[in-house]
Amino acid sequence: MSIECNTEGDCPRVDPTAFVHPSAVLTGKVQIAGGVFIGPQAVLRADERGPEGRVEPIVVREDANIQDGVIIHALGGTGVTIGSGTSVAHGAVVHGPCEIGANCFIGFNSVVYGATLGQGVVVMHQAIVEGVAVPDALYVTSMTAVRCDDDVRCLAGVPPAVAAFVDSVRVTNSQFSESYAVL
Repeated sequence: MSIECNTEGDCPRVDPTAFVHPSAVLTGKVQIAGGVFIGPQAVLRADERGPEGRVEPIVVREDANIQDGVIIHALGGTGVTIGSGTSVAHGAVVHGPCEIGANCFIGFNSVVYGATLGQGVVVMHQAIVEGVAVPDALYVTSMTAVRCDDDVRCLAGVPPAVAAFVDSVRVTNSQFSESYAVL
């Protein structure tokens, strides 16, 4: 893995029980908690100073998984938090300021920008969630754009079959964190 300090001298901190793939890149004020899995080619960069000269962190909480090719970054002076048990799937982009709650799912090639997701929110594949707050346990279907409060009001709850899929992804990637760590 490539672990690099940012220009402010902030260096990533990775819990010893996390697994970060050797091809992943962590730059700057990145904080990785225990049991986290970071997949191949993922990039997490906390390196943009805000107007006051500070860099805010990217925080990945316990047992989250950041899959292959995910990019997590933030505008200067803003941060990103990925909640515990959350899955960010292949090729997704999470660009701060963002607060992603616990046990969320962000699907393949989706973009979450300047948004807050409550607990258990599911954003399926190739969706866009931008500049809104999505309350707990709502479902953004594939290829949907959620960019205003009216869009949020149209969202339904997470269907049981989708909740089961999301849980299976979380469990599988949690096992990756454990099994790759012993290699």
